[in-house]
Amino acid sequence: MTIQIGDRLPEGTLQEFIDVETEGCALGPNTFKVSDLVKGKTIAIFGLPGAFTPTCSAQHLPGYIKLADQLKAKGVDEIWCISVNDAFVMGAWGRDQKATGIVRMMADGSAAFTKALGLEFDLVAKGFGVRSQRYSMLVQDGLVKQLNVEAGGFDVSSAETLLKQLG
Repeated sequence: MTIQIGDRLPEGTLQEFIDVETEGCALGPNTFKVSDLVKGKTIAIFGLPGAFTPTCSAQHLPGYIKLADQLKAKGVDEIWCISVNDAFVMGAWGRDQKATGIVRMMADGSAAFTKALGLEFDLVAKGFGVRSQRYSMLVQDGLVKQLNVEAGGFDVSSAETLLKQLG
């Protein structure tokens, strides 16, 4: 079943490639419990089919980087990009797109969290495996307040749409 507005995010873990070692975070991939990360925060989350893919690299991620300051001015504490790629790929893509320190590049390598959201997209027949649908959501303290799932294009999950929904 697909997550809905008013639902709590499911339990799960995501990985993030850490470029600079800090207390509690080692250099390289680090695994985080989603419930710990969202506690007491407002987070703009967007999911997409894959790192380094055309629409994701040319429009989706760049839009969130460009509007990050405006989203944060409206009360967003963090912006996450979730994709069914490993943490090494997400880290490299984030560096390539100059997202470091702006958008957290969260890896869901096995698609377990994406499946728990009910937002998986089966591309096995095309040789791409299970991917994420393209979506955006606003989460406050673990509760979904806005949800925009694409019907196949790139129309409703942009940073511009989420910014408008924040008022």
